[in-house]
Amino acid sequence: MLLFGALVLLDWGFARLTAVRAGWWAALAVLLLIILTPPRVSAAAGALGARGLVTHPWVRTDRLAAVRISEGASQRVILTDTSGGRLVLDPRVLIANPLLWHQLDQGARRSLEQGTLRSGTPVLERLGRRIDGELCRGILRASGME
Repeated sequence: MLLFGALVLLDWGFARLTAVRAGWWAALAVLLLIILTPPRVSAAAGALGARGLVTHPWVRTDRLAAVRISEGASQRVILTDTSGGRLVLDPRVLIANPLLWHQLDQGARRSLEQGTLRSGTPVLERLGRRIDGELCRGILRASGME
């Protein structure tokens, strides 16, 4: 809203503001809001979800079928369950919130026991080591021992 207000005021200051231009500025502000608003990741019993402005995908962690990490400029953890649910997460979300990681780890262990998790155990192990390392560094940093 702040961006929309600034753009309209700027356009009005240059005496170019019309209804069509105000509509374009509003559309641009809404588009940027949708693109730049990060999803809110939440956990429930045996499930993880990410609520965005438009979508709300959930995946059952106790029925995981595959876990993989997309390689590229920004890594993403891609979780797929047996019912076709798919959730894409930034690994930094799991690092910042160990309780979400715990929920995912416990669900993945249940999936392994049940035999539904067919691919992705090495990915989870690497991710677990990375998260544990970050947590240890954070604890050392907070205690002044680093």
